[in-house]
Amino acid sequence: MENKNKVIMKLNTIKTVSRSDFVNMGPIQLRQPIPTRTIDNIDPFILLHHYGPYEISELNNPFDLGPHPHRGFEPITFLIEGEQFHRDSLGNESVVKAGDVQWTTAGRGIIHAEAPTKDFVKKGGTLEGIQLWLNLPAKKKMIEANYQHVANHDFRLVTSDDSKVKIQIIAGELEGVYGRIKTQTTVNAFMIDVELGGEFNFAIPASHHSTIYLLKGEVLINAAENLKLNENQLIEFNQDGEGFSIKGNAEMSKLLFLSGEPFNEPVTTYGPYVMNTQTEIMEAMRDYQMGKMGFLPAN
Repeated sequence: MENKNKVIMKLNTIKTVSRSDFVNMGPIQLRQPIPTRTIDNIDPFILLHHYGPYEISELNNPFDLGPHPHRGFEPITFLIEGEQFHRDSLGNESVVKAGDVQWTTAGRGIIHAEAPTKDFVKKGGTLEGIQLWLNLPAKKKMIEANYQHVANHDFRLVTSDDSKVKIQIIAGELEGVYGRIKTQTTVNAFMIDVELGGEFNFAIPASHHSTIYLLKGEVLINAAENLKLNENQLIEFNQDGEGFSIKGNAEMSKLLFLSGEPFNEPVTTYGPYVMNTQTEIMEAMRDYQMGKMGFLPAN
């Protein structure tokens, strides 16, 4: 869909610009824009991992995550390059390809496993993606688990007048175009591709916390402020305007935009669980050990 792109009267100011440093997760080294020393979370977004690019082969396959549990939030994968095989305790099995999104609602509990597909490992190639942890409010932390997988070609697009900005509407809404993912909370998730010189103005609901993570390239944010966002940097916006503007400053740039209604609830995390209290964390550990989150055999 081509978008005539309304003029934004008041731009949101920028609260934080942060780096995305490397952290170790077992044998894997990946970037972690959320949390950092300066950002605990951007409510309702708890964690953001940017993994890869890894060169996968039969001799090098560190990204093989065996069965593990989750409770209390929604682990989401935006796959940029490569192929991954997902399976879970609900009985879902899915090959996730470049550009696809898998959106898991852990709710009261799910066990899942993911790894590059066997064919992908055999032929070799590049694996890269984003994993996002989206919190669930207290009233929904114990809902039934669910899994959604939407292929790249099935997402709706909003395109700038000059066709230099293409916005994939994954969840939520932009200018009357809605995402394919059914969400449990009020949230927007857009994957944005920007060519050199491409410009776009985005509206943000006044009640949302919002952030941008730049995977590749370079863009100008809010041109009047002349803020240059570089690769692997993250911006958190203040809730003081009606939106923001971007302009491509490299041959090709890719950004992930996220916004959502904050819950303003206490958050307690431990390993794969995101709850409101330490007691609920202990209950999650007990329920997993008792098999109440289901069963998923190792390969």
